[in-house]
Amino acid sequence: MKTAIVYYSQHHGNTKKLLDAIAAGHDVTLIDVTRNPAPNLSHYDRIGLASGIYFSDVAKQITAFARGPLPAGKEVFFLGTCGASPTESFFKNLRKITDSKGCRFLGQYICTGYDTFGPFKLVGGLRKGHPDAAEIRAAVEFYAGL
Repeated sequence: MKTAIVYYSQHHGNTKKLLDAIAAGHDVTLIDVTRNPAPNLSHYDRIGLASGIYFSDVAKQITAFARGPLPAGKEVFFLGTCGASPTESFFKNLRKITDSKGCRFLGQYICTGYDTFGPFKLVGGLRKGHPDAAEIRAAVEFYAGL
């Protein structure tokens, strides 16, 4: 099954750490949405959308990709990292968009990530050392189980 993962991973590269581990053991194409905001993914069977969480939602670049060039009717899955406690609700808006495009939802994985946004920078950040080896391994296992 041909798979692409469109991602946004800025600041500390937390989400990219998960994706690099997945790509090391699986045949996936990683696409940085900041460098390629409108890739043609019509020839892919399965598309992952990956992002850090910002104000309880995925990055606006991932939302824009989902609303725009994401092909309808594809299998989709979500990956993410966050400084707060991980919750599945962070993907609810993305899920509404992909559902409206007739995409088949396969699942989602989210874990903690190092966060120095806003006032957290003053105290040295939250979740130092995350994602850790166990969280990265769990992301790879999630992907392998799709």
